[in-house]
Amino acid sequence: MRFALAPEQRDFAGSLRKICETAGTPNIVRAWSGGDHRGGRGLLRQLAGAGALGLVTEERFGGFGATPVDLVVAFVEFGRAAAPGPLVETGAVIPALLQALPDIGPAQRWLPALAEGRVLGTIAPAADLPALDADTAEVVLAVDGDRLTAAHRAGPIRSVDSSRRLFSLVADETVAAGDAVRTAASAAFDAGVLACAAQTLGAGRALLDTSVSYVKQRRQFGKPIGQYQAVKHHLANVLIALEMAEPLLYRAALSVASGDAGIRARDVSAAKVACTDAAHGAARTALQVHGAIGYTAEFDLSLWLTKVMALRTAWGTVDFHRERVASALRTDRTENS
Repeated sequence: MRFALAPEQRDFAGSLRKICETAGTPNIVRAWSGGDHRGGRGLLRQLAGAGALGLVTEERFGGFGATPVDLVVAFVEFGRAAAPGPLVETGAVIPALLQALPDIGPAQRWLPALAEGRVLGTIAPAADLPALDADTAEVVLAVDGDRLTAAHRAGPIRSVDSSRRLFSLVADETVAAGDAVRTAASAAFDAGVLACAAQTLGAGRALLDTSVSYVKQRRQFGKPIGQYQAVKHHLANVLIALEMAEPLLYRAALSVASGDAGIRARDVSAAKVACTDAAHGAARTALQVHGAIGYTAEFDLSLWLTKVMALRTAWGTVDFHRERVASALRTDRTENS
């Protein structure tokens, strides 16, 4: 049996990559970091026009009703381009949350505009967590236990990645309350973990591609440094780690589609750990092979280095997700003994 993306999915990934490359994403990211969102909003509208922000939104709410695998395809490309903005929240978390609520009113109110890219959305998944880009998102939500509220931004919180503009929130009107919110928030959190893992893997792929290109050009002792065995070994290890993480990512997407909450949580956490470790290794190696230039903010490599560092703790730390996987395995062992 052969497991591979369909031709349509590969074409979709290629179209998103072309949109980001044509837009000149590095300049857009730098402008976004400085508070100028015009170029970034234009890019996100283009991505929405290609269907990327309405993938998991049902057709009755203006989306495409696609699969979590399609979502992963899109977010790998977002990570590859280091695209700014609350993409995880707009394209994955908020749709999963609102569509899981018994009252379809909030979904009807916000999802069509989010899917079309006319507005952006962000969310704080717990009371003590910040929200991304709450200064530019029109739909700002917060989850506090069994209560979902609309909210507004308060103070900024510094991030290692200046394009990830974090804010604490102040709750306003209640959108929904009760056990249904807890269940919906759990599904939405796992959707966020899956999308974040895909974004992280894409960033790792970009770092590897950039490093390979660089070592073919940078010369030392009369020949490209990519010809030295030590450099080859480092890059080969990065490639192996990224390749090994990818099946876990797509397995997690299938688990999200299955609807089994326990399996879903275990598999998205496993994917998050694998993708984070692989991308972090790609970042370390990229910095090594580039040398001192890799440290400079003016060099585009820095955009991916800081992105990977920030995504390490976004939607749960590695330690948190390792414990979720371990807990799931202990439960399976107890049930099967």
